[in-house]
Amino acid sequence: MAGLAVDLVRAQRGGAAALAHRRADRLDALVDCARSRSAFYRRHYSGLAPGRVRPEQLPPVTKPELMARFDEWVGDPAVTRAVVEAFVADPARVGQPLLGRYLVCASSGTTGEPGLFVHDRSAMAVYRAFSVRADLMWLTAGDWVSLARRGFRWAAVVGTGGHFGGEAWMEHERRRSMWRRHTYRVFSVQQPLPALVEALEDFDPAIVTCYPSAAALLAEQQAAGRLHLRPAVFETGGESTTPAVRGLLDATWGRAVRDVYAASEFDPLAFGCDEGWLHVNSDWAVLEPVEADRTPTPRGATSSSVLLTNLANRVQPIIRYDLGDSVLERPDPCPCGSPLQAIRVAGRRDDLLAFRTSGSEQVVLVPLALASVMETTPGVRRSQLVRTGPDTLRLRLELLPGIDPETVWRQATGRLRDHLARHGLHGVQVERGTEPPEPGARSGKFHQVVGAPSRPPGSWGDG
Repeated sequence: MAGLAVDLVRAQRGGAAALAHRRADRLDALVDCARSRSAFYRRHYSGLAPGRVRPEQLPPVTKPELMARFDEWVGDPAVTRAVVEAFVADPARVGQPLLGRYLVCASSGTTGEPGLFVHDRSAMAVYRAFSVRADLMWLTAGDWVSLARRGFRWAAVVGTGGHFGGEAWMEHERRRSMWRRHTYRVFSVQQPLPALVEALEDFDPAIVTCYPSAAALLAEQQAAGRLHLRPAVFETGGESTTPAVRGLLDATWGRAVRDVYAASEFDPLAFGCDEGWLHVNSDWAVLEPVEADRTPTPRGATSSSVLLTNLANRVQPIIRYDLGDSVLERPDPCPCGSPLQAIRVAGRRDDLLAFRTSGSEQVVLVPLALASVMETTPGVRRSQLVRTGPDTLRLRLELLPGIDPETVWRQATGRLRDHLARHGLHGVQVERGTEPPEPGARSGKFHQVVGAPSRPPGSWGDG
């Protein structure tokens, strides 16, 4: 990792030319490896001419295409889809190394297809080294002193119970040493807000990683005097941050608030700078904004999607993979001085849902917590919760083939009602949607939690 970290610093100091040289060499090596180890890519690149590889020569791939050919896609014959599915079916194995050597992450499927992603040790070492790049961008000498005084305690407030990226990564890191087991801790975003606040107050983290929607709730608790977080770094990721939420977080924790762009396919893809841009780790990742027909999107324009190439991972090659996010690439150098590709992302932005208990107390539910309740229900391929009234949620389910709908419906609604009950919401009704989950009209992405399209301010539990 030390050698990787040194190379990251050298690449950034070398500017655009040094970054491009590393990308080109690593792309050649990745394509060679993929063609030799992956039956899928050997066939996919059968017409590729010899010589230096350019990204535009390589036909793009999609998540459904790769997942349908999982066993042909992976570069290790021991990593079959059956093996990985059996592994992720056990929540107790979150963060454990698959076959003693791989990290497994499961994606939620907001673009229409859940995914299973396997990362090898070399890729994990690259991902860890990115912390050096973030530290150089974010931390002052005073920040390091603050972190050291508080034992570098790191709290990840994330969805739990389903091998999701945030929990899987943190639990994997906690297993690496006794020190990390005491210093790193996962806090379930699914738990009731008062319990979460109490647990964080007791832990007193120096670093917090959190979804923006959950971070906004914590900021409100801090303003009310029920929480007293003093983080040196407050990372937000997993959802897009609205200007209103970012303003609230900045007002609460100031310059400690930092944006991270991450994905189950590559974590982390980019870090936020003081100028409000995300800088891609573009010596190890190729990120290509594209139109709907996969032609390049001009810099300065918002793309329809983006193609990702992970130059670090060999066991499951991701090459010109349609990530599904809409991004805007900065057309000129970022004023912060970084030569790394600068983007802004319109990613997942599900709705917060606010209800009132029988005692008229307002409870706000975090969208990714609600989504994870459904994702961990056996037989569910994709789910969508739509608010249809002051105390009514409509649940739409898409099931895996061969699954009994009645059994899944009972399990899913039972889990959902248990989750609502833990928050004191015994009166919320769950109605059955006969239609499948539907994509948003604007983005085409599948939002898992959808509030009412329009309603008067102060209604439906908004306060």
